[in-house]
Amino acid sequence: MLRGNYLATVDEKGRVKIPADFLADLRKSGKKFYVTSSGGDRAYIYPMKAWEEIERKLAKVSSHNQAKQKFLARTNYYGQVVEVDGQGRILIPPVLRESAEMKGEVDVQGQLTYLEVWNHARFLDQMKRNPITAEDEKVLDELGI
Repeated sequence: MLRGNYLATVDEKGRVKIPADFLADLRKSGKKFYVTSSGGDRAYIYPMKAWEEIERKLAKVSSHNQAKQKFLARTNYYGQVVEVDGQGRILIPPVLRESAEMKGEVDVQGQLTYLEVWNHARFLDQMKRNPITAEDEKVLDELGI
């Protein structure tokens, strides 16, 4: 399981060094990853096995399904298959890097089966603007969390 938050840096070539605690778990899934976004505000780094599971689920849905079309349009636009290099770095695709303002300091966060990468300042702003609400707490309680 991928959990926690680590500060990292996106270098001048658009690569982010994956924190060691995450890299060991990710390498168990191989060297290839799908880096994408559904909104362009953050990067999702999926091990290919996890991304292929999403694709299998989507393949069962009608090609006329609007939600499927929107999701695929965005994840394909921002997405790219990448390999982790020998130093544990992954390239953030240029279109996504620009949209998500991925330069300098970023947060790399575990989301159980994939990672999210945020521009550090943008993430802090997003957390302030979107606090956990009473409704969120109710849903979490219903889930037993």
